[in-house]
Amino acid sequence: MLNLNLPTLASSIVKSGATTMATTTTQQCYVHPVVLFSVLDHYLRRNDNQERVIGTLLGVRSDDGRVVEIRSCFAVPHFETEDQVEVDMEHHRTMFALHKKASAREQIVGWYATGSSLSKYAALIQDFYSREAAPFSAVHLVMDTELTDGQLAIKCLQGAPIGAGAHPENCMFLPLPYELQYPDAELTALQAAADSKDSEEGYAVLISDMEQLENSIEELKAMLVRVTAYVQGVCRGEEKPNNVIGKYLMDMLAVVPKIDSKQFSTLFQTHLQDILMVAYLTNLTRAQLNIADRLQRIV
Repeated sequence: MLNLNLPTLASSIVKSGATTMATTTTQQCYVHPVVLFSVLDHYLRRNDNQERVIGTLLGVRSDDGRVVEIRSCFAVPHFETEDQVEVDMEHHRTMFALHKKASAREQIVGWYATGSSLSKYAALIQDFYSREAAPFSAVHLVMDTELTDGQLAIKCLQGAPIGAGAHPENCMFLPLPYELQYPDAELTALQAAADSKDSEEGYAVLISDMEQLENSIEELKAMLVRVTAYVQGVCRGEEKPNNVIGKYLMDMLAVVPKIDSKQFSTLFQTHLQDILMVAYLTNLTRAQLNIADRLQRIV
């Protein structure tokens, strides 16, 4: 257990020379949604006498250390009083060692905490995680679980030393730009979770593949209508042209194969017939295997 006291920790660390200054600062963060769900789950499972929870952030860095991708996290037990905070560092190191066996590439990139504002012990905990993430700076992710302004706000911060002395509590937190990053495979699950907020039961029913395809086509159609209206507005002089959007549209149209509607219809129908044939043969094979299995049981 690591005890951090506001008045005494500074002198002990300075005397021992343990304060570590990051040699490379972070300039961009990418956060996976699973990290936010894990932090929220940790907060919902906290003890009754706890106002906030903390934990360790794991991820990977770019070669120069300026870009951080936060992929996962784990909870770290702690206890706060008016005079000190106790953090279970043995649990922290044990969990990190176990995580390294499953994901060898991931390393400690910082820590997270919940609450609408920074804790008075944030600078001291930041100093510890700066040593764990050295020679890079530690990222501090804060989740506003108190729902200030009616939303679950997220902030990414990094510590910057202030003052003449190398005291761990002399730390100012600066905001970091961040983006939520998720693969296409997770987008469907996130959309289903978002749809559950409109349900009275609090959950969303998974739709079939055909319904998912229909929704995707409708979304694509809406995007085409919006882009067409923008291009027509630019041609009529009603919209201000944007060179970046124009170049993006040209690059997108350049990869579209040039085929007429009749040829496209023929190719689509042929491909559809092939898919239906494969589905028919699959169902036929499944039925034959089922019949053979039942006949074998009778014998």
